[in-house]
Amino acid sequence: MSLDALLKQWKYDPQTAGNISTWQTTPARPAVTHPYPDDLPAALREVLSALKIRSLYSHQSQAWTHSRAGKNFVLATSTASGKTLAYNLPVLAALIEDPQARALYLFPTKALTQDQHSNLQTFQSKIANLQPAIYDGDTPSRDRPPIRKKARILLTNPDMLHTGILPHHTNWAEFFRNLKFVVIDELHTYRGVFGSHVANVIRRLKRIAAFYGAEPQFMLTSATIGNPQELAEKLTESPVTLIDDDGSARGERHFLIYNPPVVNEALGLRKSALLESVRLTQDLLAAGVQSVVFARSRRSVEIILTYLRETPTLHPPPNSEKLGEGRGIRGYRSGYLPKQRRQIEQGLRDGTVQTVVATNALELGIDIGGLGAAILVGYPGTVASAWQQAGRAGRGDAPAMAVLVTSSSPLDQFLAHHPEYFLGGSPEHALINPDHLLILLEHLRCALFELPFSKAERFGNLDVDEFLEFLVQNHEAHHSNNKYYWMADKYPAADISLRSASPQSITLQVQADKPYTIGTVDGESASWMVHPGAVYLHEAQSFFVEQLDLEQKIALLKPSLSDYYTEPLSESSVTVLATLANATVPGGDTSWGEVQVTTQVKGYAKRRWYTHETLGTEALDMAPQDFQTTGYWLAISDQTIAALSAAGLWTNAPNDYGPGWSKLRERVRARDEYKCQECGKLETSLSPSGDEPGTGAREHDVHHKVPYRMFRDESGHIPHERANHMDNLVTLCTKCHKLAETNVRVRSGLAGLSYVLSNLAPLFLMCDSRDLGTHIEHVGSADFPQPSVVLYDLVPAGIGFSEKLFELHEQLVRSALELVSKCICPDGCPSCVGPGGENGMSGKQETLAILTRLT
Repeated sequence: MSLDALLKQWKYDPQTAGNISTWQTTPARPAVTHPYPDDLPAALREVLSALKIRSLYSHQSQAWTHSRAGKNFVLATSTASGKTLAYNLPVLAALIEDPQARALYLFPTKALTQDQHSNLQTFQSKIANLQPAIYDGDTPSRDRPPIRKKARILLTNPDMLHTGILPHHTNWAEFFRNLKFVVIDELHTYRGVFGSHVANVIRRLKRIAAFYGAEPQFMLTSATIGNPQELAEKLTESPVTLIDDDGSARGERHFLIYNPPVVNEALGLRKSALLESVRLTQDLLAAGVQSVVFARSRRSVEIILTYLRETPTLHPPPNSEKLGEGRGIRGYRSGYLPKQRRQIEQGLRDGTVQTVVATNALELGIDIGGLGAAILVGYPGTVASAWQQAGRAGRGDAPAMAVLVTSSSPLDQFLAHHPEYFLGGSPEHALINPDHLLILLEHLRCALFELPFSKAERFGNLDVDEFLEFLVQNHEAHHSNNKYYWMADKYPAADISLRSASPQSITLQVQADKPYTIGTVDGESASWMVHPGAVYLHEAQSFFVEQLDLEQKIALLKPSLSDYYTEPLSESSVTVLATLANATVPGGDTSWGEVQVTTQVKGYAKRRWYTHETLGTEALDMAPQDFQTTGYWLAISDQTIAALSAAGLWTNAPNDYGPGWSKLRERVRARDEYKCQECGKLETSLSPSGDEPGTGAREHDVHHKVPYRMFRDESGHIPHERANHMDNLVTLCTKCHKLAETNVRVRSGLAGLSYVLSNLAPLFLMCDSRDLGTHIEHVGSADFPQPSVVLYDLVPAGIGFSEKLFELHEQLVRSALELVSKCICPDGCPSCVGPGGENGMSGKQETLAILTRLT
């Protein structure tokens, strides 16, 4: 069956057609081409002719013209539009004309570096002494000295430039002296903290090049973002010309938004986006359409992979059995070993891999051939990312299709009902802040280590004398004869990660007769991905984590055939370090400032495959992780709380369990022998007789199996004798009590408010939802005197989202009120204020009441 036949089938299939809320078809378009430039060297003409490239696309021709005129440019055209050739041609021409010329190619990932190195091999036979070389963390030590001396095109990543090249620039003197070009591919990935770090790395690069007498020309490429020219100029601190008139040919493209059907209208529950994506992918497999499935997390990749491999494929790809990998169905994500990734990429190009399930690791421009379809499991978080993923389907004149399968989240449902925002809206602006104080100081240390600073010398466009004086006072620098010198013993770049607060990775080792490594996870993710007892999924195989040793940076696993997967359960706390601004608003106050966030994985839940039924929870004692960032918080005023309480619409206040609760609590603990009824733990200290707790004991909690507030009658009264019946009470230790409350919860209006605000905020910030964290203070505390909702930047030191939320408060709250009031569910659902726990109830009416007061 062809792609066209499958699309026709979906139009009339009752199980599918009614759920397609949007179907946009973009007609095919012809290429806009220009003949070879007159000054294109003969060697390049020969290679292009051999590749059957008879002319250049209009944007490639523009890139050639700007480059030959010595202008910096950024190329912002669609996926598979020939951007690589657009920068390779002028670079190669210059290297042919000047045997001493050098070029530096920067790619955000090692995989992309490998891919582009292969691309350059095409030209090597026709260009004498071309010598492209990869220089990254995987380059063997023995190969590094000859690369430093001979490479004319150096392919690397910002991390290696930062730690392995710039600090050792004296070993690269000849390279920097002749550096003519710097190519920065996938510009749109340099956003947030990573982009802010890289902008400072570019400052250091330009400073060292200038030291050796070079002033390189910049060529950048980008996917569709709202501000490619602005970002390019901020990253390089140089004028940059924008080329965005795409002249490449394109076949017919279909873009569908598929909204899974509602299966429980009362609860507002829809069919799982993940399971519906699996069904649609099975249709593609049956039709023999090569496809990519994008999932939002590494765990989702493995779950989808498991489901797909359990279903027979009607049209297995040729020779797929030789891979031994589920009839050509493969996963692709961070944590896989490089050899596995290269094998999967090659399989996509040669057709032995029919379907790949991937995270956004495959979103970048790695050459994977022309796929027929892309399935996006949930909105990936930004318009730019969604178009980049959709663009992985289709190449040249062939037709292609992309399907966005929306989840139940408020953001996904907003897009399902307002497709014009996605289809006609402007893509996000990529934000960076190279002058962020902490990031700037880190790279100023690196720059000072690399070369002394003269008095009044600028770092990029900045006057940094004041910062250099700070380093002098901190005994890290020395000032003498109008120059600043690095004087500390340490090598500063080694301690600075461009991407993560945790530069260390954890090795995943499987215990067998001959132990072997299956991959790695970063240090930040280890506590929730490979904690003891976790089921870790890799290429659809289950592994049980026996031990996590953070000091030795290793996790020990064993193969497992479990009928469940695990989900971490964590808690966070927020401390205010400094309030930078506040304002009085209807219903309360808003503020933004510097905060410290502490997160701890307290346990994990076991979920049965397919049904996602909770089989049980286990407690953990993992070390807490903390970081400083910026946050925005909304505090509810006393007047608002009083008005809501009078109307019976405020459940954040501590429960009053009625007279005699202390004695009843003691009776329950005594009945249960002062032992946690979940894990068996005794209270911390017992009297010598062992009959009752001793002095100073940490008493266990007494938990209501059915939440206390669920006994409230129509008048708002709670009958204590029913709610506090001995059969409804059980003794639990603190950890088990908290775990139990994650499954049996009465969602308060404040929790509902937090849920809807955090889900809508990315629309107004034009950021990824994973850029924000949330926290609720149900009752007043030292840091938050009033009950509050906190949204904070999920990156150390923050990148500006919190301040923007503070400015957008009124617009955010009004949009939240509109979304919640128009949702058809009676008492909250995943599409508005979120569901209650498995045995709880949601707080839609409370949330609506709070939002009404706030507007």
